[in-house]
Amino acid sequence: MVRSVMNFAAKRQLAVQVAARYREGSHAQRSVMLDEFVAATGYARKYAIRLLTDPVIPLPAAITRPRARHYGPDVQEALVVTWRAANGICSKRLIPFLPELIPVLERHGHLMVTDEVRAQLLALSPATADRLLQPFRQRDGIRGISTTKPGALLKRQIPIRTFADWDDARPGFLEADLVAHCGHSTEGAFLHTLVLTDIATCWVECLPLLHRT
Repeated sequence: MVRSVMNFAAKRQLAVQVAARYREGSHAQRSVMLDEFVAATGYARKYAIRLLTDPVIPLPAAITRPRARHYGPDVQEALVVTWRAANGICSKRLIPFLPELIPVLERHGHLMVTDEVRAQLLALSPATADRLLQPFRQRDGIRGISTTKPGALLKRQIPIRTFADWDDARPGFLEADLVAHCGHSTEGAFLHTLVLTDIATCWVECLPLLHRT
């Protein structure tokens, strides 16, 4: 069975064009036009006959109205503050932590919002947050910085396993990662976090380090 790929508006427009000729045509002409109309639209034959016989009302032109902005500049500005405080993480990771992050920023004087703005911030979805943050992501260009330099000697001496190779069911097999809190530049001194993840239980331990050495 061949299905029509025409949308509803295209089918209605075709019905308007064919209906006048269909009603004025002979029996043989109407049979041919009906076959072509059914093949083009995918409609059932009886429904197509009724559609071409009765007056066809064209679809009204689509009315486009500018959508009112639900979140104002105050919400966007406060969201940018929380996003930058979280080192520019993605919205799916940022939004769940806003209930904890906003009071901390307010307590330390980095954020001052009204009750209404706070309620709107906590009601944001990740998709809406992405839309509000898009111009700032493009302008600031926040990207992760790697502080690890590849070494051929280590690759030969230490076996490396990908996520697909981790099948250890017993606790005690750890994956270690060193995260640098350096912001946009690796110049100067900054903190590190040693993240240890147990493969079997997914238990995570984070240890702060003043110096990587």
